[in-house]
Amino acid sequence: MQQVNKTGNSQSTASKQEAISHSHSRKKNSPVVSGINQFWVLHRKLIKLVFIALMLLIAVIFTFQMRDVIIKSSSTIGMFISEKLVSLGFGIEEISITGQFLTNESDVIKSLELDDNISIITFDVADARDRITQLPSVASVTIRKSYPSKIVISLVEKKPIARWRVSGQTYVIDLIGDRIATSLAGADENLLLVIGKGANDDANNIVNALSAYPKLNDGLVAVSRIADRRWDLIYKNGLRVQLPEYDVALALEKLLDYQVKYSLFDRDISLIDLRVHDELVVRLIEHDKQDENAVQAN
Repeated sequence: MQQVNKTGNSQSTASKQEAISHSHSRKKNSPVVSGINQFWVLHRKLIKLVFIALMLLIAVIFTFQMRDVIIKSSSTIGMFISEKLVSLGFGIEEISITGQFLTNESDVIKSLELDDNISIITFDVADARDRITQLPSVASVTIRKSYPSKIVISLVEKKPIARWRVSGQTYVIDLIGDRIATSLAGADENLLLVIGKGANDDANNIVNALSAYPKLNDGLVAVSRIADRRWDLIYKNGLRVQLPEYDVALALEKLLDYQVKYSLFDRDISLIDLRVHDELVVRLIEHDKQDENAVQAN
């Protein structure tokens, strides 16, 4: 028993010495370890965020450096797939276009940016829609794929309100005066012709004003913008009607009243001046002097 106790005491003493040794060891490392532990506990979220940001930055730099290779590889793979799809019967062989009157079909087809290697499956409808919408006469467009090889396009065009002639060129214009087509485009023969600089900007106003007096449109060939301030009506028989800068509707109403009462358009009148309120000035057609001399001789 005594021997056992001695052994036990011996082991206990050894354990204490070992614990003291470890304690001394920890005391030697404690300033550094404790500092690191404390810094980690206090700032571990920040450290993690910095690490993640660093990894993302490295990934971005790598991707940027490899962008040309990635783009080229993606393009090559996409072209290869598209070519295979074309060979399997998914090439674009038919294009149907409806709703075009002012828009040239060739411009629509050109905007599709097709070639023999583009399949209907890889054809990008959204990009094509954006390009077609950029055409001057197009308000909106619908594009759908009809498998295996047909593209169906439906256009909604901007509303033409007049033809505008300026500097020897004639255009079809919309409500806000933007040029949407040339005069050679379809469905523009009956549109009012406005002439002169700035005529496009105010064309919608004069078109609306004249629409209220349809009888005044008989024989009307053009409306000329004068100094970008007012309008002159020009008729087939050579008659010119000068409208005021303001109160155009009132002047047109008076003109119609004079026509109904006095048939001014049927008389030998070359000019009707309505620029002054409550005043009507007319100019008679001047006969050729040679004709007058001939009459006097007889």
